[in-house]
Amino acid sequence: MQENLEYRSIQPNPSLSDFVDSFWCMKNKSNKTLETIGLPDGRIDLSLIQTNEKPFEIRLLGLGTKQYEKGIIPANSLTFVISFKLPAVEYVFHESVASLINSGKTLENDFWNFNKSDLEDFELFCKKASLKIQALLLKETDLRKQKLFSLIYKTNGALTVKAFSEKSGWSSRQINRYFQHYFGISLKEYSSILRFRASLEHIAKGKLFPEENFSDQTHFIKEVKKISGSLPKELFQNKNDRFILLSALSSK
Repeated sequence: MQENLEYRSIQPNPSLSDFVDSFWCMKNKSNKTLETIGLPDGRIDLSLIQTNEKPFEIRLLGLGTKQYEKGIIPANSLTFVISFKLPAVEYVFHESVASLINSGKTLENDFWNFNKSDLEDFELFCKKASLKIQALLLKETDLRKQKLFSLIYKTNGALTVKAFSEKSGWSSRQINRYFQHYFGISLKEYSSILRFRASLEHIAKGKLFPEENFSDQTHFIKEVKKISGSLPKELFQNKNDRFILLSALSSK
């Protein structure tokens, strides 16, 4: 991790673990803008941001399916983030994010009653955000969806769409219609992103061979390059800490 970049994460309360992946914060302590390359991680991010140019901003970032060049971390900036799992889109946000594939949007400055003062204490922010999510959360969830997402995250997307369908009791056509409507991609595409994300944890440790559900080394390299634009070796080398997600994983 770059010495001027401070990173910290907190896991959600178990009661929210089906909907929230993590809370994390990132602070650029330097007077220089840092350039990074973003990588898909299978999450939906709600961010509170403070920079020299913009005292306070709230942004929602949809799913990423490929690397994006020149992600910018502004000088003297502070960012608090809630990273959501997919079920949160329907059960917490109550609206589709399909239009936000590889993009994001700026929200109202009082979204969910957040304000600039929430950036003063990360732990208090996590508590406030947790209470808000609990209040918004629909109390009843579709058991088929609950079972499907449990399988998806437990296996890191390792099963086929047919297997997910059979084990969840939900038809493949209905599943893909649901995924396209709410998230903008198919279950197969999302499974590939999750396998890639799980592989990054191994790559960060220098394990440049498949440990997830890839048929062989060639398939592993092909899939990693397709999503990240880089070979596993290049990701591991992570020159100048340009891959921020890998830097965060390496710092754990």
